[in-house]
Amino acid sequence: MEKFKSGQYISQGYYKSFQPELINRQLQIENMEILQLLSQADRELGRLDMYSKYIPNIDLFISMHVIKEATQSSKIEGTQTNMDEALLEKEDLPLDKRDDWEEVQNYIKAMEWAIIQLDKLPFSSKLMRETHRVLLQGVRGEKKQPGEFRISQNWIGGAAINDAVFIPPVHTSVPELMSDIEKFIHNEEIHIPELLRIGLVHYQFETIHPFLDGNGRVGRLIIPLYLVSKGILQKPVLYLSDFFEKNRKLYYDNLTNVREKNDLGQWFKFLLVGILETAKNGIKTFDGIMQLQKLTDIKIQLLGSRVSKAKKVIDYLYKRPMITANKVSEIASISMPSAYKLISDLEDINILKEMTGGQRSRMYIFDNYIKLFR
Repeated sequence: MEKFKSGQYISQGYYKSFQPELINRQLQIENMEILQLLSQADRELGRLDMYSKYIPNIDLFISMHVIKEATQSSKIEGTQTNMDEALLEKEDLPLDKRDDWEEVQNYIKAMEWAIIQLDKLPFSSKLMRETHRVLLQGVRGEKKQPGEFRISQNWIGGAAINDAVFIPPVHTSVPELMSDIEKFIHNEEIHIPELLRIGLVHYQFETIHPFLDGNGRVGRLIIPLYLVSKGILQKPVLYLSDFFEKNRKLYYDNLTNVREKNDLGQWFKFLLVGILETAKNGIKTFDGIMQLQKLTDIKIQLLGSRVSKAKKVIDYLYKRPMITANKVSEIASISMPSAYKLISDLEDINILKEMTGGQRSRMYIFDNYIKLFR
């Protein structure tokens, strides 16, 4: 990797933009520390992937992972919605929090949409553009060419281009650079471990910054998409935004050091540590889910004739662990008085907990479950 050249700054008159080198070329990895981390990360990813086979209804639990990913990835961009707020309905939030909430919901929609599209589309620029379109639909970035590569100069940081922290390449080179990423992704003559391949793709994508808005979120979203597309994961169960958010300065510093110092190795180490830690945390979470499932199944057997109704509510709560009496009535197909009785039973056996403290519009939370993701 000593030969890796990231690119160069090119004068555009009163500012300099960064022009990255094409990445569709051979890359030699000889750093033993990277190879050791790679081996550990691969092993933990394999363990994490096993849960996709053995946990019944895993898609219920993946939806919670996606919600957490959406809040953390959006948080890196300055959005303030937390996980509890993301689980609420829009009308249950104050007016000043609804724009942020909508951006998080769009991230969830974009992730879910993209996973479905992998059955029809290859991992490609087209998939990234279409995912971007879903991400920005109807939110603050909707005027910034959703689904289209930019046709003007953008910049990162600073009030104006003159004091920008980083200026990506000129817009005229974006189609070629994105085409190069696509060629690199599918070039079977380049023998590079898949985790390092997507690591380089993520770096290059963020450097190109091909869209006017939403680059960070799309760039992070493509990591689990890629792993699923390559069959490394059967389901999208690895999300790195929580790690990136907790180590935000290192995240940006390591990306910058690739551009400034051609230090791709340190970025690879950081990414692999992130994959390793995130996979281990995912394994702990799934272990916790399985234990909670067993305990919950035992508890609801105490409800006698209401077991089948309670099970419908529990299945919903694994996907959205906040609920109202109206929703219980709808899910279990019971009257409102029966819904309140069922809620009371679920409170008694420590499954539901009232969280609003009011007499009206009460909200109930599956607290022991959501704690696993906090």
